[in-house]
Amino acid sequence: MLKQTADFFLSWFANPSAAGIALAVVFGVIWLFPYWPPLFVKRYWLWAVLLGSALLTLASISFIQIPVQMWIGRFLTTSMSQAQLQNWLLLVGIPQILITGLVQEAAKLVPVVIYWLKKQRDIPPYLGLAFGAVAGAGFGIFEAQWIHNSILANGQASGLAFLERFFVVGFHTSISAIAGYGLALGKGGRNYLLAAFLHSLLNYSALLVQKGLSVILIEAYIGIIAVLVTLVGLWLHFRQPELEADDPDPTYDF
Repeated sequence: MLKQTADFFLSWFANPSAAGIALAVVFGVIWLFPYWPPLFVKRYWLWAVLLGSALLTLASISFIQIPVQMWIGRFLTTSMSQAQLQNWLLLVGIPQILITGLVQEAAKLVPVVIYWLKKQRDIPPYLGLAFGAVAGAGFGIFEAQWIHNSILANGQASGLAFLERFFVVGFHTSISAIAGYGLALGKGGRNYLLAAFLHSLLNYSALLVQKGLSVILIEAYIGIIAVLVTLVGLWLHFRQPELEADDPDPTYDF
């Protein structure tokens, strides 16, 4: 198992492609742009949040999420026949899908929680939202470059694949923004669970693919969830411009 998880971890750095990386960065900039005004006063800490989220989430996927999913998979395969697993896939696959949301959303938020703790658990909601957006974009961009590089290396590039990744980067950005906003309001646990659930709902598309749902419907499913989450994140951002304007010293120093 350790070799499998290590190989998965290293695969994220394989087949680097300037085009794949550049496209991922462009996607991240597009989705981060609406959150831009309060973000880059002290840029070095925001870069730390962005990079920290990416690497911590990859590590958590490789060494926590995947092993847990493998254990669940082994339990299912020893408890049910292949025919039963396929017939009940949309139900028995739920625990493994829930693990993805719980693990990844927790890891993405670690840099935001560190900032929150350093500020004695007292930050304005718009900063929680902004830091969450940066953390989410960090992992979204990192994941997108991995997918892009794999697609380009295998010669399987398609407009739909890149379009899906565009929406997923937006989803990561906004769902973490919503979680960070909740953290700032003292409702971090509630918003984290909401983010984890919505993340798992998005990933449920993997089970729908295995059940034969058409590619177009899958892309529509992903796109609709991503757009709705993004609208909520941007609504939270734009409903409180007076907080940004009234902050006399909107610095992000630790």
